[in-house]
Amino acid sequence: MQVPATFAYERAGSVPHALELLDRYGPDARVVAGGHSLIPMMKLRLAQPEALIDINGLSELAQLSVEDGELVIGSMVRHAELLASAVATGPYPIFEDAERVIADPIVRNRGTVGGSLCQGDPSEDLAAVFAALRATAVIQGPAGVRKVPVREFHEGPYETAVGDGELLLALRVPILDGAGSAYEKVERRVGDWPVAAAGAVLQLDGGVIARAGIGLTAVGAEHFCAPEAEAHLIGKPPGVEVFAEAGRIAAEHCEPHSDQRGPADYKRHLAAELTRRALARAVERI
Repeated sequence: MQVPATFAYERAGSVPHALELLDRYGPDARVVAGGHSLIPMMKLRLAQPEALIDINGLSELAQLSVEDGELVIGSMVRHAELLASAVATGPYPIFEDAERVIADPIVRNRGTVGGSLCQGDPSEDLAAVFAALRATAVIQGPAGVRKVPVREFHEGPYETAVGDGELLLALRVPILDGAGSAYEKVERRVGDWPVAAAGAVLQLDGGVIARAGIGLTAVGAEHFCAPEAEAHLIGKPPGVEVFAEAGRIAAEHCEPHSDQRGPADYKRHLAAELTRRALARAVERI
């Protein structure tokens, strides 16, 4: 039987209350929303927080709207809500592509966008999506509200920019006119973590690529992105050879590791191929 160590439990009634509880219990407290990652880790005693701060009642963190030309996705938005939202998937089909291959309906109905990002798993799907979109994370703590580019949010495996006593409030994504986006994933079985996955966002101007975003996950890409491949795309007309070379460059700058999901060489091959496919599908959607 897997049984967590003893812990205190508090249910936050508001964001200020949650921050007060985090301050009271200190750095050994953990925030729980969906709990699909944290609770199994607690059962295995890989995580032993002294207190759980339940934020499921914070409706102010569950907004999904457009403000000042940006898509605002609250940290408590459930995966199923993001998948079903035309507000999000309309301008960015990449969200539908990714969310429909995350876990299963039970997990998607309960798991949250913020929880996925804050877990900081090196194989996290949404980390690659938000990296491709160049989103901004909005974080609140004792010193107030601050904004962190998502490409600086993940500081290492299971390490994020959210510090002790802080709470991720939302993700803000700039809405680009005439942009196309897509997400491609290879998994061992339906709903599994990816063997490799790639997301792409493209915007054209005058028939050439004016803006490009590439997100990669499970292949050891620093900060889940491929800036060298993005730079290669800018100013070029979209095409098979251009996308294939971008995939090659993206794969070259990855550092995949061999594990139960596959050897490193296979993952590097997938990084190149999935980047090419995502770029091709993204441009078709413009």
